[in-house]
Amino acid sequence: MTARVAETIPPRPRLKTRAMQNSVRFRAPFSLRCGAILIDYIIFAAIIAFSTLVSRLLGGGARSAGSSSETIGVVLAIVVAVLDLGILAGLTGMTIGKWATGLRIQRVDGRPIGIGRAFLRHFVGYPASFLTLGLGFLAAAVTSKGRGLHDLIANTIVVRDGS
Repeated sequence: MTARVAETIPPRPRLKTRAMQNSVRFRAPFSLRCGAILIDYIIFAAIIAFSTLVSRLLGGGARSAGSSSETIGVVLAIVVAVLDLGILAGLTGMTIGKWATGLRIQRVDGRPIGIGRAFLRHFVGYPASFLTLGLGFLAAAVTSKGRGLHDLIANTIVVRDGS
């Protein structure tokens, strides 16, 4: 009588898709991400600052607070924010700031982000990251995949463009 020893083969590790490997490999540095969002917010703040300046120069100083030019400036800044953070990011994967810093937003699987996901990321995810006292943004600096709370909510990742 002979005994057979069954050899067990260890399970193969799950292979990642090429897009997943590239997105982790070419993930955007936190400092560049901060620079990109700073550029976007400077644009929004400049619109409001310019409209306030126009209001003060044409309206007679600080007493004219809340004039129509200031209101137009705030509305214009909101429209530009929606176009930049929602529409432009959804269509191209880049905001103006991300374009200037060479970054791109994509889904974790490498597909384009889309307008709906861009709105989810920027207009739901960003406020959620702010409500956690900035910890949602800090997660992008300390996690191995570089994803913040807003990225987790929208299932996105920020990568270097051209990778």
